[in-house]
Amino acid sequence: MLIYLLRHGLTEYNAQKRYQGQRDIPLSAEGLSQLRRADIDPKVVYITPLQRTAQTARVLFPEAELVVVKDLQEMCFGSFEGKNYVEMEHDADYQAWVQANCESKCPDGERKDDFSNRICSAFSALVDKALADGEELLVILAHGGTQMAAMERYTLPRRDYYAWCGPNAGGYVLDAADWAEKRQLRLVKTVQYTKDAEAGV
Repeated sequence: MLIYLLRHGLTEYNAQKRYQGQRDIPLSAEGLSQLRRADIDPKVVYITPLQRTAQTARVLFPEAELVVVKDLQEMCFGSFEGKNYVEMEHDADYQAWVQANCESKCPDGERKDDFSNRICSAFSALVDKALADGEELLVILAHGGTQMAAMERYTLPRRDYYAWCGPNAGGYVLDAADWAEKRQLRLVKTVQYTKDAEAGV
């Protein structure tokens, strides 16, 4: 079975390098116009409750049924959401969080370990079900944080959490042949479903 683990398209918050987290930010006009239909046609695509994932999925996979999985949604950054690092350079809470390698609890938000456990629990349940059902393809379209958490824990070759954040409307194709025995996935290739990527720009 192949797994496609994808990130939503571009938003204004992405362009402004703001922490989106669980704010329900839509795709920007630019982000929407960049998208192109994917080269696969899954029956089902798993998304999150945040509209940027559904908007992206409707362009990439117009024939697919979209199924919401709440626990795949992005990390809650608490009081940091809606702001960028420039606006918070004198914020003591933010500076303490950065100095802790962003692994301490965000004020009113999540701790990175708790977030990763939430993502990996939801992700592994979807992989288990797809394999049990004899599926050949599993498509998840979520967030950068979703990718980083699942890829760090399960994917070979091993890479650091932050190394796994894919581009907007892009992500990873994974081989699940070793999942049942070893709870491991192997990276097959990267993909990006934007018009400029297709044109090789």
